[in-house]
Amino acid sequence: MVKKPKAAKVKVLMIDDERDFLTVLSERLGAKGFDIVKAFNGREGLEKVYSEKPDIIVLDLMMPEMNGYDVCRKLKIDKTYKDIPVIMLTGKFHPDDIEFGKEMGADAYLTKPLDLELLLHKIKAFLRLKRIKKASL
Repeated sequence: MVKKPKAAKVKVLMIDDERDFLTVLSERLGAKGFDIVKAFNGREGLEKVYSEKPDIIVLDLMMPEMNGYDVCRKLKIDKTYKDIPVIMLTGKFHPDDIEFGKEMGADAYLTKPLDLELLLHKIKAFLRLKRIKKASL
């Protein structure tokens, strides 16, 4: 019997300065089979994008050194990284914040407190879209 090679785990980059929140969320997503990479501020997050090449990014807004809006904008204007889906996950829920996040290039905008099932749904939806795009090339 020929064994099929295992598919590579989906790499999720989590960028958030709230270490306890990030630890809990990373454990929960890791338990669902995702390969988790963590960054604790915007600048470190960009460095991890460049070095780790994640499949998807979950990004907080309010962080030291560089906020999530700036991180998202930098990624979305760079042709190498613009197709990586970015899910903003933040405590900012005012409609103006959501609109600005979308203007900066966020593919989705979720608010805290986190609905884990909704986040998983968004991640899986973006991964399906990536597979469809790749298959149509």
